[in-house]
Amino acid sequence: MIARAAALDRRIALALALGALALGLLLPHVLYVGLATDIVIWALFAAAFDLLLGYTGLLSFGHAMFFGGASYVAGLLILRAHWSFFPAVAAAVLAATAIAALVGAIAIRRQGIYFAMITLAFGQMLYFLANQFGDWTGGQDGLQNVQRPTLIAGIRLDNDTLLYYIALAAAVLGVASVLRVVNSPFGRVLSAIRENEPRATSLGYRTSAYKLVAFVLSGALAGLAGALFVIAHRFTSLDTLDWHTSGEVVIMTVLGGIGTVFGPLFGAPFYLIINDRLSTLTTSPGLVLGIIFIIVVSVFRRGMIGELVYALRRRRHVEHVAPGA
Repeated sequence: MIARAAALDRRIALALALGALALGLLLPHVLYVGLATDIVIWALFAAAFDLLLGYTGLLSFGHAMFFGGASYVAGLLILRAHWSFFPAVAAAVLAATAIAALVGAIAIRRQGIYFAMITLAFGQMLYFLANQFGDWTGGQDGLQNVQRPTLIAGIRLDNDTLLYYIALAAAVLGVASVLRVVNSPFGRVLSAIRENEPRATSLGYRTSAYKLVAFVLSGALAGLAGALFVIAHRFTSLDTLDWHTSGEVVIMTVLGGIGTVFGPLFGAPFYLIINDRLSTLTTSPGLVLGIIFIIVVSVFRRGMIGELVYALRRRRHVEHVAPGA
């Protein structure tokens, strides 16, 4: 039975991975490429966030600090130092990793709402600093006119479709990294911490160290998404650091399904496409989106993909149990 369940899980994961990849390849052909690029970037951000919330049980309300912080670092290096794509993105990811290590070393000492509030406080502190150092960050105006950097051998990223597929490749690598983590012994320890941290501690695991590593990995991948954001949009602003940005990634993750990896990959396009369409149909898209969110969460308590996975597992279980009943 365990072997069959594992095989089923592998088939579900493979089907969802292929579905997400097909969606990614199809998006620029059915949507305008700017929205398609945003979907890929936010899907990566949401997958990074789900590594922390879904598999470690830590709710961060300050994840925008990694997303926005990396966007500012990449934007400054491209705008002021004229760095090319790979060095600028790598430096932005390293900056997000360093911020995550610093914040995580303090935040993981607390749990529940206290952890969430500490991350929120750090996020707002970074927002304040970005606003105060306006000579570097542009203050309320943000970084404007960030030119697309050179990729390699003089190839510039002015072509939106080329940039989309580069962002898609980065997102695929990021999600593959998340999958590798959650399906490793390290990931199983994270799940044990989420389910019962005192028991994991009693088994000899240094839970604080595991949580810190998960926090840093999540922050680094969120930083990758932020670096891609500033390159795609040619600007970044204080909005990327604001707590509303953290709230949006929470919504995308919940819509898709917490602790599924693939759920956020479908939650992000659902949220962004609905938001894009509502902005052309109503003057109050936030109100309508809130109502839709309430309905979806009420109907799909585990998220859209979470409910699908649960239904498939339950159906398989019934099929194997019924003949011997």
